[in-house]
Amino acid sequence: MKKITVTTHVKAPVDTVWAYWTSPKHIMNWNNASDEWHTPQATNDLREGGVFTSRMESRDGTQGFDFSGTYMSVNQGEMLSYTLDDGRVVEVVFKADGNGTIVEETFDPEGDNSIEMQKGGWQAILDNFKKYVENQ
Repeated sequence: MKKITVTTHVKAPVDTVWAYWTSPKHIMNWNNASDEWHTPQATNDLREGGVFTSRMESRDGTQGFDFSGTYMSVNQGEMLSYTLDDGRVVEVVFKADGNGTIVEETFDPEGDNSIEMQKGGWQAILDNFKKYVENQ
């Protein structure tokens, strides 16, 4: 299957963007695709072989799942890649660009939802990340 890529430009330096992307206290504030969802718990062992988990739940408590995986590589402020628990691979690249940072996330799609739906959901989370960082 073809990989999916989502991208955004955050008006903040790479070091700030990296910190907000990788710190559990920040992850819990931006990691949702809509206001109906939230991330009440997150852990992140940011190293090759380290494990991360973000508990994603609907605010009404009727749905929830763990978004989790293991890091394959971590290059501080530049790139990280990981394998999700279901075997799909994700790569996130951070590039300084003028007055900000480009964040590009490329991932293997899953088989249950349409490519458009997956791209839309991941882009919504990325857009929420941008909004969160720029409003700090």
